Amino acid sequence: MVRTFGVEEELLLVDARSRQPLAASEDAVQRATRPLDDAEAAGVPAGAPALAGEDRVGAEPAGEPAARAEVGAVSSDLADAPGGHRLTLELQQEQIEVVGPPQTSLTDQIASIRTGRRLADGAARAVGGRAVAIATSVSAGLPHLVPESRYRRIQRHVGILAAEQLTCGFHVHVAVDDREQGVAALDRIRVWLPVLLALSANSPFWYGVESGFASYRYQAWTRWPTAGAYEVFGSVEAYDRCMEAVLRSGVALDDGMLYYDARLSVPWPTIEVRVADVCLDPVQAGVVATMIRALVETACRQHREGVPPHPAGVTELRAWSWRASRFGVEGDLVSPATGRPTPAGHVVADLLDLLRPVLDEYGEDEQVQAVVAQILQDGPGAQRQREAFARRHDLTDVIDTAVRLGTPEPEGDGVP
Repeated sequence: MVRTFGVEEELLLVDARSRQPLAASEDAVQRATRPLDDAEAAGVPAGAPALAGEDRVGAEPAGEPAARAEVGAVSSDLADAPGGHRLTLELQQEQIEVVGPPQTSLTDQIASIRTGRRLADGAARAVGGRAVAIATSVSAGLPHLVPESRYRRIQRHVGILAAEQLTCGFHVHVAVDDREQGVAALDRIRVWLPVLLALSANSPFWYGVESGFASYRYQAWTRWPTAGAYEVFGSVEAYDRCMEAVLRSGVALDDGMLYYDARLSVPWPTIEVRVADVCLDPVQAGVVATMIRALVETACRQHREGVPPHPAGVTELRAWSWRASRFGVEGDLVSPATGRPTPAGHVVADLLDLLRPVLDEYGEDEQVQAVVAQILQDGPGAQRQREAFARRHDLTDVIDTAVRLGTPEPEGDGVP
C-alpha cells in the first residue's frame, strides 16, 4: 500500500503595497472562516493593489493533518476550504500556516500545495496583504507576537529567541503503521536530513541583511534548545525517555516545543520531518516532500531487513547541517558514506540512488530526478532571492520575485 504524506507550509505575510511584513494573521484567518465578498474572493481587497510586475504562474499547495501544539498552537478550521486545507496561526502575526490533507502521489501533492498557497494568499489579500513562500523576513524590524496565552508563556520563557523568531518552515508528515515503525524510521533518516535542507534552502536574508547562508532560517531555528539533530533512539521506550527527560527539565514547556529535525507526531500516526525551509517554488516543494516520503519508506524497509541506523552522533550531524545551511547545494555537503565534504551533486545522487527503488515503485523517479537536476543547476529559492536582489539591490524585488514564482493567482484569473 502506498504510504500517504502531507505538508504544512508556513508563509510570510507582507503588505501588498510596501512589501514590508504585515502583522495581520489573526484578521486574515478570521476573514477566511467567513464567506468572502466578490472583491475579496477575487483577491482584490480595497486599498490592496497587486504587486508591481505580478505575472505569476499558477500553483497550489498540500499537506497532511499535523500536530498543532508547537510554537504555533492556535488553529481555525476552514470547513469549506478546497481539498480539506486549513489555515492556522503561528507564533508571530506576520506569518500564517497552511495545513493540507494527506496525499498519495507527487502530482496530487504539488496540486495540493498550490491550493493551500492560493487559500492563504486569498486570506492575506482580504486584509491588504500577500502570503509569500520565503523562509525568513527580508526586511528589518522585529515581528509582533500573536496575543495568545501559550505564546506569551513561550516569550517569557525564551526571551529574545521569541522576539526575533520569524521563520517559515516546511513540515512533511509521513504515515507510519505504529510508533515502533516511526522510531525506526527516525533513526534511519537522520543522516540524509542535511541534504534535504540544502535542496530546500530559501532564506539568505535576515531582517534586511545578507546572511551569507543559503538557509539562515535553520541557524535561527536551531538556537532553540530543543531544535536540530537528534541521537539514534533504538526503541519507542528510549524515545519516550528522551522526550520525558527534556520535558522534566523544564526547558521545553510542553511536547509541542520538542522541535527536532524530525519527530513522532503526537495526535497523528505520522512522523513529522521539520528540517526544510519553506520552498519558493511549489513544484520543488512537492518534490522535496516526495523525497521525504520515499526516504521514510526506505527507512521502514531497512528496519524490516535488519539494516542498522548510521552511527553518526549529534555532534557530527550538527556539523553536517551547518554546512548544508551555509552553502546549500552550491558548495560541498558532507557525505554520509565518508563523513567528508563532497560535491553536493554527488551526495544528492547518492540519496537519489537510495530512494530509487521506492520512487520507481511509485512512478515518481523521472519527475523527481528532473526537478532535482534543475535545483542543482539553478539553485533553490535562496539563489532566486539573491538574483532578484542583485538586479537593483532593492529587497522589495525579492518579495516581488517570491510572489511571481511561488504564490498562485486566484482561480479564474486566466493565468496558465
